[in-house]
Amino acid sequence: MTITLSDFINGIMNNPALLIIVVLTLGVILVNGWTDAPNAIATCVSTRSLAPRKAIIMAAIFNFLGVFVMTSINAKVAQTIANMVNFSGNPDDAIIALCAALFAIVLWATAAWYFGIPTSESHALIAGLSGAAIALQGGIGGINGAEWIKVIYGLFTSTILGFGFGFLVVKAVMRICKKMSRQQTTNFFKKGQVGAGAAMAFMHGAQDGQKFMGIFMLGIFLAQGNANATNFVIPVWMMILCSLVMALGTSIGGMKIIKTVGMDMVKLESFQGFSADVAASVCLLLSSIWGLPVSTTHTKTTAIMGVGAAKRFSSVNWSTVNSMVLAWVLTFPGCGLIGFLMAWIFVRIF
Repeated sequence: MTITLSDFINGIMNNPALLIIVVLTLGVILVNGWTDAPNAIATCVSTRSLAPRKAIIMAAIFNFLGVFVMTSINAKVAQTIANMVNFSGNPDDAIIALCAALFAIVLWATAAWYFGIPTSESHALIAGLSGAAIALQGGIGGINGAEWIKVIYGLFTSTILGFGFGFLVVKAVMRICKKMSRQQTTNFFKKGQVGAGAAMAFMHGAQDGQKFMGIFMLGIFLAQGNANATNFVIPVWMMILCSLVMALGTSIGGMKIIKTVGMDMVKLESFQGFSADVAASVCLLLSSIWGLPVSTTHTKTTAIMGVGAAKRFSSVNWSTVNSMVLAWVLTFPGCGLIGFLMAWIFVRIF
């Protein structure tokens, strides 16, 4: 199933519920662009390979390309997200519950941004949707276990592979460059890190863009009274719209997140920033191919931890890490509870 641009425009003109879902979904994508996408460029800013404004513009462009290119090739992540929860039943209640979930995600992500904590919008999305679906169905029947287990796989993949790849890549780089002059390698890695940062931004768009387009399609189907659409084709116009909104969010800024990830957690040199970006990009690419909805935030930050730990464990600011891990741990129950309560309240009010 899919939807043409003309049908979509007619739908939002004649269906207020669809218009609300579209506005909220685009709001979530915008928030993701300004709070989550900066993770991709944190290292190249912290090592002064790129000035913050240039890095943000680069991230906006490559987020756009990541959404468009990867979704055209492989849309497994979008399918997983859309099929993860059960919004069947009364279409009106389902639409209200979805709106409540999106509102919860924006609330959680904005609060995290305010405090400069790089929480995972991916996990906020998953938790908020799950909480709303449980409220809608009155129990665990709101969760599709076969699809949700991929989230668990993705959680461990992003954490273990991110740290492990970061550790191994930087060790390999250090061994290869052992006999080279520091000036020679610094110049190379500063240029290389621009490319690695672009790759990281591309993969952020590829992963997170698909997640939100999966919800976009789910909202359209619910507004049409179809809660059982399990297979769909994402139209080109939607790829362009979502990638532009994400790019706009990234261009708004995100220096709080850049400072926390790229400056406070580990003091990085250019070769370390390059290694972290390469490691995280590879992990995200593999996850996208496998259809696992992983967190770009977790992958990037654990890759940075692995890079820092390869030098010595004390080089990592573990107090900053503890704050981030606490935010990660709280995201599932916190955003899930907000999604549940919002859906439960909204369904009874509206």
